[in-house]
Amino acid sequence: MGTISVPVTLINLNDDGFHLLVEIVAFGKKNWAVVDTGASRSVFDTNFITQYTEGVENEDESSATTLFSTANTIQAIIPVVKIGKLKLKSYHCVALDLETVNETYTLLGHPRIIAILGSDIFYSYQAKINYKKLNISFADKPK
Repeated sequence: MGTISVPVTLINLNDDGFHLLVEIVAFGKKNWAVVDTGASRSVFDTNFITQYTEGVENEDESSATTLFSTANTIQAIIPVVKIGKLKLKSYHCVALDLETVNETYTLLGHPRIIAILGSDIFYSYQAKINYKKLNISFADKPK
């Protein structure tokens, strides 16, 4: 089994911590995503998902809990999500409103994000973060 190495960008959160960003491609568009090893599941921004999907399932009873709030979610299938050379085909995504995150990032001079990548992807592809080299390595096949 091979590995795929993807560069990450370390951003400073107003001298109060750091986030890692990784470039991803979804619906053929390059965007940024936060690397969040504490997130149990990856989530995409609702505005981004509804812009590119017609058959979005509204999940009134489904919710996503973050450290700060619980929000209603929608679900959709993204045909291909690329993280560097790693390709996730027919990725079943959950989406919630990431606008407050994007507002904060914009105020701090950082790029907007379309997703928060979580442990569902990191565990499946046995991800390893190397802070010295500023990259994340994935197995080329899921576990």
